[in-house]
Amino acid sequence: MSHSPNADLAAFESQRALLVAHAYRMLGDLGRAEDMVQEAWLRWTGRQVEVDSPRAYLVTLVTRLCLNELNSATTRREESRGDRLPEPVDLDAGGIGRVELLDQVSMAFLVVLQRLTAAERAILLLRDVFDFDYKEISGLVGKTEAACRKMLERARQNVAAEKRMFAASDETHRRMLEAFTRAARSGDLDSLVSMLAADALMITDGGAAGRRAGGIRNLQAPLEGARNIASFVVATAGRAVLESELHELNGQPALVFYERDVPFAALLLGIAEGRIHRVFFHADAGRLRFLGPRTPRA
Repeated sequence: MSHSPNADLAAFESQRALLVAHAYRMLGDLGRAEDMVQEAWLRWTGRQVEVDSPRAYLVTLVTRLCLNELNSATTRREESRGDRLPEPVDLDAGGIGRVELLDQVSMAFLVVLQRLTAAERAILLLRDVFDFDYKEISGLVGKTEAACRKMLERARQNVAAEKRMFAASDETHRRMLEAFTRAARSGDLDSLVSMLAADALMITDGGAAGRRAGGIRNLQAPLEGARNIASFVVATAGRAVLESELHELNGQPALVFYERDVPFAALLLGIAEGRIHRVFFHADAGRLRFLGPRTPRA
């Protein structure tokens, strides 16, 4: 079967941003997402079938590639780490481009997705984002349609528990991020406790080998409770003198910390009802390469 190279390229490029965003949601890692999309391109140009809907065909192809990746032994070991966070990205500088639904790449949403099984992740995205029918989904994930319906219900319940943290405005995020940072740097324990929800959760990711910042070792498991988090932040904030800049990461205001102008860490918050419910501190050097660059100093 012959293809028109120009038509193939145009059809693929019209879907590229959507495919990268989908693979990123599946994998939580932009570098691997781009690898999946590149592999999809090779398979797209080498296909031996006529395609009525390039979008549906390519989404199916990328989903299958991501499922294979998630089911690999190496990826399973990496994802089993309790401290692992999805890779933060500047949506515009990182190559995804502005996606239509920013809440579907927010750090809070990606963390929820990461807690789902690979099949649940795929079913949720295929049904709720791409409106695939259950027959199509069943064939992709290797489950019966009835099982897919049950898995989707379970996945939706998990997401619904965190959904409240997707709606805070940029202004609220920015204001609370600045207040949190100011209190941390000044060692104001009471202010930190007051702005954190009682059941707040903090996750720090220093990479598989762990990473020290100012002599403080990375947390190996999530830290729970407002006072516990505030005490940890106060104890560690003054140990490392890092410059910071406000960026928009995963569609929300966030702070990027720099060491000698190289991204060292990113701080993102999950906010609801005027309180900070989630604190995400990403300091895995190998997975910060898609952050926006430091603004040149005048």
